[in-house]
Amino acid sequence: MEPLLEVKDLYVSFHTQAGVVKAVRGVNFTVNKGETLAIVGESGSGKSVTSKAIMQLLPDHSASYDSGKILFDGQNILEISDKKMESIRGSDIAMVFQDPMTALNPTMTIGKQVAESVMRHEKISKKAALQRAIEILDLVGIPEPATRVNQYPHQFSGGMRQRVVIAIAIACNPRLLIADEPTTALDVTIQAQILDLLKEIQRKTGTSIILITHDLGVVANMADKVAVMYAGKIVEEGTVEEVFEQSEHPYTWGLLKSIPNLEANEQLYSIPGTPPDLLSPPVGDAFAARNEFAMAIDYEVQPPMFAVSKTHTAATWLLHEKAPDLSTVIQSTERELERTKRRDRKDFAKTDSIIQVHKLKKHFHMSGNSYLKAVDGVSFDIRKGETLGLVGESGCGKSTTGRTIMRLYEPTGGEVYFNGKPIHGDLKKQDENRIRQKMQMIFQDPYASLDPRKKVIDSVAEGIDIHKLAASVKDRRDIVQNLLEIVGLNKGFMNRYPHEFSGGQRQRIGIARALAVNPDVIIADEPISALDVSIQAQVVNLLKDLQHEQDLTYLFIAHDISMVKYISDRIGVMYLGNLVELAPTDELSKEPLHPYTQALLSAVPTPNPKIERGRERIILTGDLPNPMNPPTGCRFRTRCPYAMEKCKETPIWKEAKPNHFVACHLIE
Repeated sequence: MEPLLEVKDLYVSFHTQAGVVKAVRGVNFTVNKGETLAIVGESGSGKSVTSKAIMQLLPDHSASYDSGKILFDGQNILEISDKKMESIRGSDIAMVFQDPMTALNPTMTIGKQVAESVMRHEKISKKAALQRAIEILDLVGIPEPATRVNQYPHQFSGGMRQRVVIAIAIACNPRLLIADEPTTALDVTIQAQILDLLKEIQRKTGTSIILITHDLGVVANMADKVAVMYAGKIVEEGTVEEVFEQSEHPYTWGLLKSIPNLEANEQLYSIPGTPPDLLSPPVGDAFAARNEFAMAIDYEVQPPMFAVSKTHTAATWLLHEKAPDLSTVIQSTERELERTKRRDRKDFAKTDSIIQVHKLKKHFHMSGNSYLKAVDGVSFDIRKGETLGLVGESGCGKSTTGRTIMRLYEPTGGEVYFNGKPIHGDLKKQDENRIRQKMQMIFQDPYASLDPRKKVIDSVAEGIDIHKLAASVKDRRDIVQNLLEIVGLNKGFMNRYPHEFSGGQRQRIGIARALAVNPDVIIADEPISALDVSIQAQVVNLLKDLQHEQDLTYLFIAHDISMVKYISDRIGVMYLGNLVELAPTDELSKEPLHPYTQALLSAVPTPNPKIERGRERIILTGDLPNPMNPPTGCRFRTRCPYAMEKCKETPIWKEAKPNHFVACHLIE
């Protein structure tokens, strides 16, 4: 195949007040014409810096290209003028950014933003450029493009905004499309639409794609080749089949084992430790400190790229001819993992309910007589010691349900019981404090939920102080020390501030704060969505261990159904303020009854190229209807592939099988 882009021995550093950050350290890769290369790795590995270096979008005042070449069609774009680069950027090389709302100008219509790119690179009139914009919006699946071309970004949903960003990127038929985490902020159903769109664009135009992501399921779906980055270097590269099925680098092993599988229940593997500080990178292999198979040479000399095959290379001393044979070690590790497989899920059918929710409603007054019906008649219970997962697309009402149960929102209607006693309506201050102590919440964004002005000891001890659970200052300190150790943090962290921690560490602090008042129930609202896959595994394993040790009950809210399946005993599926299905986890994943649940499960990318490329998907069309004016009858009927006339009537919530509930006219 003919190469389109060649990155050769690229070094990029940033000059900061703290020193020089060596962000990219000797990166090499090639992208051929019509090919998709996926670059994967944890946050801070250098993926996005590499992509922005190709686009020449790094800040001039702090970034420097220390050495190397970036050859596009044989021309080193590091040596060309700014004017020449401006003509290449957008026409020959284009980029799809992670956050579409940030990438789009809120003051310009969608049509003008798409047309702007066309007019910048082609000599055509405004009228012709606007017509081209309509055609491109139609190509990327924007409904009624002639009308929506005059609308603004805030009038589009997240998925539609991402389609607009893709439309701008492909407006001039670029030969190379760089997609930087293009689906990270999207629900799995919308993600499936976007991935299908990118593949269709590539099929029609022959565009080469560099896909930057941390989601290995997306990689298995999209990529021809994979480059794994760690601490500014590529540590393994090969075809997607080679990297997934015959990976050679311990870091790649760790990433692959960190992912929950919809088909299996193994204990999630979590990579120990954290990535190195690139202000002073390690002398030897940057991954050595986290590598259970590290040898003495790993701490002294950086490993070269060893050739595994003509297309597969890996930078690990384990591939040296004098390295020990790890086959017996790996086999014993696999046997140990086999022993640590999750026990069969308990049968909670005969266990007493600790939380009972009956026809819960939460409506937000918008303007005039209009209300946003975020939660509209939800009923379920949570048994003592179990984990109930709550899943659904953004805007379905799952987080509002959790917050209303916690009384962070006052319910519009319905009833909530804790241990058989009502906790809705007017409560005495004493009763409200008791609920606050027995029910705690872990929030989605650990940084936003921690006071940046408070030290860790004061944040964790906040509940202890409110409920007067410490007899003395020493007792308070000892409790916090113990809590930090329970969640896997050093007790010396007590006097630090939130900004001094990584995302995973901040989430552990949030968990410690929730545990401080000895709760019976924890509502975890998207507690892992902002974390890397390896850190997600650490946090989820910690939650499982804490539940076993302290007999905790969880309501686990998330949009990642594979992670919800891993941690939950039962799963409830929400759509537009209603619960549409509720069943034991294994049964729901094997035999979903509601078409929406079927679509959610089919949209989850599987980190296995063979399975992923042969799967039949149920691709939902359109976005969630407006919750201020939801469809009558079954609210899913406007997107359901099986909708019929009867669906205009409200379906009855019924027990289709023992302990398996569903609201759908297809189930009679």
